[in-house]
Amino acid sequence: MNINKLNKLFYLNKVRLNKQNRSPIKCRLTFLGKRKTFSTGLFINPQYWNSKQQKANPPGPDNNYINTQISLISQKINEAFLFLQVSNNKYDVEDIYFQYKGENIKTHKTLLEVFDLHNRRMEKLIDIEYARSTYKKFKEAKKHTRNFINFQFGKNDVLLESIKSNFLQDFDFYLKSELGHKQITINKSIQRVRKVIKLALAEGYLQKDPFILFKPKRVSNVVIFLNSEELEALENYQFSQRRLSFIQDLFVFSCYTGLPYRELMNLKHNNIIKGFDDNLWIQMKREKTNKDLSIPLLPKAIKIINKYDSEKSIFPKISNQKYNSYLKEIGAVIGIEKKLTTHTARKTFASTVLLYNDVPMEIVSELLGHSSMKITQDSYGKVVQKKISSEIEKLKGR
Repeated sequence: MNINKLNKLFYLNKVRLNKQNRSPIKCRLTFLGKRKTFSTGLFINPQYWNSKQQKANPPGPDNNYINTQISLISQKINEAFLFLQVSNNKYDVEDIYFQYKGENIKTHKTLLEVFDLHNRRMEKLIDIEYARSTYKKFKEAKKHTRNFINFQFGKNDVLLESIKSNFLQDFDFYLKSELGHKQITINKSIQRVRKVIKLALAEGYLQKDPFILFKPKRVSNVVIFLNSEELEALENYQFSQRRLSFIQDLFVFSCYTGLPYRELMNLKHNNIIKGFDDNLWIQMKREKTNKDLSIPLLPKAIKIINKYDSEKSIFPKISNQKYNSYLKEIGAVIGIEKKLTTHTARKTFASTVLLYNDVPMEIVSELLGHSSMKITQDSYGKVVQKKISSEIEKLKGR
């Protein structure tokens, strides 16, 4: 069978006879490997149906009427198919059916169809507007959404117009109870579904936002970072093992630059440039947000760079898993009870190195490569409050 060809099949549903012992005549459309079955509204005595010819026999008033109606339905389906071939770039068997029925095909899209549309567009913009990691997260969000629809409704997909306002509450509960996701991860998945709904609204597939009143559950952000005493203790400790000394350098370097793990591993000598102020700067793109990073190098960061002279990248490669494992070991040796991770170093840069030294929030946001100021404010608002409280206490003492 040629999947690019539209195939029509008229057949009887013999298990559902009406009171006159007549079977309904159904029509099944097959296109691009997918099927759409619908009722023609016609009924016939099964003994008068020729399944091979897909028509009623022998000739007679009733059978002639049925054959005429089947011919008209087939003709209308062909016209709908031809219309979509001429006027649309992409369409499926559902679109053909709705066009045959004379309904606006834009109002009968499914959630996963629009998810596919969104993800196809995003894939074409990888390394232009989006990082590949962001695209993968949307693919994962589609998988979770598909599994949820199957779990909740026993279906493979849902029409956009059938989505109720409680969809996201149920999705939240499913991700929490069935997959064990934390609220912060759940909120990200919900955010991605909402972005797909916004696309559906923009394309005219949906007339109103079913989630307009939905508010995600708040997550209390606890920012874990090293204070100045802990950072100093970590910097000054002399490790006898080279592997721990190397991890110490990586962590301290991140504490003074805010570089995430991936950028730390990708940092090359050509990313270090002399800026307009004659000082050394890091210039590179942040993979997660595809945003340009411009970070002035502090003396302690420069000192660490000068210790390494790798040909390809400044620092030798190490997996994130090993890096965090060795950081745990370092924390135990020095006696730091806080969990040391790449994120801890980044937050130390934002909090102890920048905000506690009166660097404004908007500059912190720029140096961290956040996609918006709101992300910085949500994460570090309490740090600023603590700084204000500390300054007020000093003021009281004066």
